[in-house]
Amino acid sequence: MGTLSLPRKVSVLGSTGSIGVSTLDLFEQAGVEVEIVGLTAGRNVARLAEQALRWRPEVAVIDDETLLPELRERLKGSGIATAAGAQAVIDVAAADAQWVMSAIVGFAGLAPTLAAARSGAVIALANKESLVCAGPSLLRIAKLAGGAVVPVDSEHSAIFQVLDPLAAAQVSRLILTSSGGPFRDASREQMAAATLEQALAHPNFSMGAKISIDSATMMNKGLEVIEAAYLFSMPPERIEVLVHPQQIIHSLVEYADGSTLAQLGPPDMRPPIACAFAWPDRLPWPAPKLDLVTAGPLTFQHPDPLKFPALSIAKQALAAGGQAPAAMNAANERAVSAFLDRRIRFLDIPDVVAETLERMDRTESVTALDGDAVERARNTDAAARRVADEVVGGLVAA
Repeated sequence: MGTLSLPRKVSVLGSTGSIGVSTLDLFEQAGVEVEIVGLTAGRNVARLAEQALRWRPEVAVIDDETLLPELRERLKGSGIATAAGAQAVIDVAAADAQWVMSAIVGFAGLAPTLAAARSGAVIALANKESLVCAGPSLLRIAKLAGGAVVPVDSEHSAIFQVLDPLAAAQVSRLILTSSGGPFRDASREQMAAATLEQALAHPNFSMGAKISIDSATMMNKGLEVIEAAYLFSMPPERIEVLVHPQQIIHSLVEYADGSTLAQLGPPDMRPPIACAFAWPDRLPWPAPKLDLVTAGPLTFQHPDPLKFPALSIAKQALAAGGQAPAAMNAANERAVSAFLDRRIRFLDIPDVVAETLERMDRTESVTALDGDAVERARNTDAAARRVADEVVGGLVAA
């Protein structure tokens, strides 16, 4: 490792998901010596137990309390402490780790991420909801506690790596790239008739159902626009999205002097995790290398706003401020759930989100004390879900 100053004590929240697995694999591949304070998982008790036996954390936590007896049985005699439930996950996040991977999927990741921020740890952030629902509070809490938030999403990691803080005032645009999803080249008419199976068929990756549908509607990119605005203090009109099917360029930063800087690499989540782990240094490890000769031509196009209205909906929510992004996120989750249940059509998803936002009060701003951030986001989330369900119900009845 040479003179690298790497975190020694780490926790991985959401260790059994794709980002958590990639994080532990990176540690293995790089041969770093870490003390695992805690590993947490939602329901995958078998994988959590396997990881715990390999990495010997102080505690292994399963969010689903009904699975605690099985976790204890699997770790019997290991000396590894076990716990269960949402508060136990928060306790791990608030423990004395120097570096916390926040990779819990969904709104459930918000409270643990804020707890980690209060601890003063460096947070490797892979949980979108933490920024979308409470971005200003999260960043303020982390700064006051002496910690930091380092993005792990490949797009935000790319910007993080090429945006010079000393020249931030000279940034003209942030450009996020997108694969375009399965309907990149489809007509709106084809999208209107899209089946669930077609929407789930991402052209480049095998992902979970929720994120696959978000990719198909490009709501994932809308969420990333909101994240980028908070992370890099950038107004929505200076954040753009380009469709880049090859996914070699992960994002770009355009400066006022005409220079545009990009971060390139093969589509693999371990390099941005390595960046977050070693920041501000670089971690030597047998990383997959980019071969531009064999990568082929790199192409770009503007997303069609008529086919992908989710992008403009996200920008409108960002411009409205306050709790609008949290309401948008909740409405989208309910709309995607209804589509996965085959209750609404594919193009109904952004319509449900837009209608929900129209019905919600978007004037409230995130001005509560830090301790209230989770409760405010939770109240907005619950209210938006109720409204979205009403909108879905109307569509189903019609």
